[in-house]
Amino acid sequence: MAGAATPALTALIAAGVPHEVVKFGHDPRQHSFGIEAVHALTKADGIAAEQIYKTLIIAVPDGLAVAILPASSKLSLKAAAAALGVTKATMADQRAAERATGYVLGAVSPFGQRTRLSTVVDSGAMAWERMYVSAGRRGWDVAVAPGDLITLIDAGTAELRA
Repeated sequence: MAGAATPALTALIAAGVPHEVVKFGHDPRQHSFGIEAVHALTKADGIAAEQIYKTLIIAVPDGLAVAILPASSKLSLKAAAAALGVTKATMADQRAAERATGYVLGAVSPFGQRTRLSTVVDSGAMAWERMYVSAGRRGWDVAVAPGDLITLIDAGTAELRA
């Protein structure tokens, strides 16, 4: 779609998925992007820290995959591997993740990725009416219904927190 600010927003608009873009000031010195989003967005009315999710790219035996979990949580690589039906998972190399998704670290969105990767979402997301994930640019998140996210990116769900 011409005029959409990021591939993530283009994908959401093209699919007709209701969403809301939320912007916050990104500090270029910050390297804990999910925690930065939690601090910025929980200052807004009605947004709980547990609604803000991070998108992590992991390496699995046959390539790369995506794990989406609360930004303040630690990923259980063992749980992610089991959910994806593989024996092992490790954090992906930054360059490989950026090349596969088309996004820079700290702005990886589950939507509009360059390469469609197998994805698993922490099952806790289903407790929320809306969850917040990266909109594809540092300092931008997008609020979507968890069911819409799962349907649009064809993701599975599992308990992913360590």
